Amino acid sequence: MQPSQPSPPTPPSGTPATDPFHEPRRETCPWCGSGRLRTRLRTPDLLRHAPGTFVVDECRDCAHCFQNPRLTAEGLAYHQRDFTAGRLEHLAERILAARTGRRYHEAVARGLLGLPEPESWLDVGTGHAYFPETAREFFPYTSFDGLDPTPRVDRAREAGRIEEAHRGHLTSPGMQARLRSRYDVVSMFHHLEHTRDPRAELRAALAVLRPGGHLLVEVPDPASAFATLLGRWWLPYGQPHHPHLMPPANLRAELESQGCEILATDRSSPHIPYDLSAALSLALTHTLPRSCVRLGAPAVAAVAVLDHALAPLCRRTRFSNGYRVLARKAAHG
Repeated sequence: MQPSQPSPPTPPSGTPATDPFHEPRRETCPWCGSGRLRTRLRTPDLLRHAPGTFVVDECRDCAHCFQNPRLTAEGLAYHQRDFTAGRLEHLAERILAARTGRRYHEAVARGLLGLPEPESWLDVGTGHAYFPETAREFFPYTSFDGLDPTPRVDRAREAGRIEEAHRGHLTSPGMQARLRSRYDVVSMFHHLEHTRDPRAELRAALAVLRPGGHLLVEVPDPASAFATLLGRWWLPYGQPHHPHLMPPANLRAELESQGCEILATDRSSPHIPYDLSAALSLALTHTLPRSCVRLGAPAVAAVAVLDHALAPLCRRTRFSNGYRVLARKAAHG
């Protein structure tokens, strides 16, 4: 086993603009421009254990939550690259097994059967492309492609889960030019919160859609009661990997401002039953020596059972931890 990559120093909030990993701290909301901010969370890196503290602020006017100070592009790329490098990827996938599981993907695909049969579909942030692999069973005449900044997308193509693999970022000019107006459906499952500029990502997604095409976005809901109850142990805070967490009203309004029609907003079925067990996993990995973490596995398994038992209730209340928006691009232009 190779030794883990050394961590760069992570300065605290309020660092100067010369810091290569952090931008200057903002005094206004990056979504609506309001100066009425409050600190919602201060947390260390609970997965990677890099030094330093990351701050999540919330706008009192629009409820947008954002990393403040935000990581620079270099800083975010460093943390996300290390996050998907061996040692942490297996932990993340174990915690998020409910979201990467076949039953979850089947439920998502089944819910989209009312769409016109798409000719082409791009899954952004596809990772290993498990969703396209499952969705093909429901849309057998659709060509599924995947986009991801990691080598996982190339391995997914080699495994036959997607037809074309696009490695990189949707917002890069070369990628947009190559894929412009090519797809009938673009999906983003728990991708938007990883981006430094969600608005630019949405514009890029609409650019690669054909007129009248459909955009499907699923993200964590920062208004979930679990976020308040669990604080920094709530997994979707995901610091330092999640620069933005958007409430549903903000995402819908942004899509409408870009000429989309909102067809559906689902705050029930996107709930993933992992909040309590993931919080316990994070607490154990953060507080116990690595040699002792496995001793907590029975407790995590027991709490996971509780997560699933509570899921039907959570899906119908403010404890739902995610939401999904289906929008249609204007048929003109």
